[in-house]
Amino acid sequence: MSDALRTAVSRPATLEDVARVAGVSRSTVSRVINGIRNVDLEIQETVRQAIAATGYVPNSAARSLVTRRAGSIALVLSGVAGEVEDEDTARNRVLTDPFFGRALSGVVGALRPRGLHPLLMVADTAEARDQVVGHLKQGGADGAVLVSTDPEDPLPSRLVEVGMPVVLFARPVRPIPISYVDLANRDGARLAADHLAARGCRQVAMIGGPAGVPAAQDRLTGFREAMARHGFPYVPCIEGDFTQRGGELAMERLLAENPGLDGVFAGNDLMAQGAMFVLHEHGRRIPDDVAVIGFDDSSAALASRPRLTTVRQPVEEMAAELTRLLLARVENPAGPVTSVIFEPSLVVRQSA
Repeated sequence: MSDALRTAVSRPATLEDVARVAGVSRSTVSRVINGIRNVDLEIQETVRQAIAATGYVPNSAARSLVTRRAGSIALVLSGVAGEVEDEDTARNRVLTDPFFGRALSGVVGALRPRGLHPLLMVADTAEARDQVVGHLKQGGADGAVLVSTDPEDPLPSRLVEVGMPVVLFARPVRPIPISYVDLANRDGARLAADHLAARGCRQVAMIGGPAGVPAAQDRLTGFREAMARHGFPYVPCIEGDFTQRGGELAMERLLAENPGLDGVFAGNDLMAQGAMFVLHEHGRRIPDDVAVIGFDDSSAALASRPRLTTVRQPVEEMAAELTRLLLARVENPAGPVTSVIFEPSLVVRQSA
């Protein structure tokens, strides 16, 4: 054990202890801890190892005074109220939807190496949205990753108007100067259509997402366009709400109106799971009688029986990229807004 390290373990480690163990200056250690970028990557790693070896814990209060930052990022889930019967149901729906869990995992994974932490906020009412805006304006977090499910949600525009660093998961309904990450949803729907056509499906239907959500409309448009290229000019569609129950209700209607259908594309995995449950109840074999494809490649796809063929949306990677965009925005609030579009892929399992 080195003298510097032996001294450090006998009392609470200081910034000077870290500098001695790492063989760098105190100011270099400070720059690494505060996330300042002009430090060589190898030196950054050496400093992190020295921090681990000495057990040094940065003084967050002093760090905030220097950087004028909170050291945390808000992950805001907004716009879920009004789509369900009450606030408790709305909140439970958010916390149990596999999509949001994957998004949280991506944000945490991107923040952890930087010593930052997410602050989870659920803005499911107008009052809650006011609280989010107030908290962020008062410096409660350095910026916000915003996931909104309501096309009429005012929160993205409000945060942009107050000058808060904010990025959005998915393209906004109305053009506003905000950075976002999205998926090429039409291309994903085309993958599903091509697969069903290649299987020989002749009577194909779709369970779509809420009409006002851009991703849902892109998936419907992409699917119908691709099916038209395969010689099927009309695809019946029942609108769902991205829940398993919504998929069940839509599937009941589709079977009643199209009893001979042999292929179903659902706008997300939860609705596909609900559709499969109804098909089983009606004695339809999957995929022999009806092939089913979902969208997302979430945990619901693996929980389904048979396991669900689905269009993969790399939510974790998208959320990590969204977090990187936000951190860049925090560093340079005057920088240009940008967008990053991810490509989907088809994961073939047993349902189609």
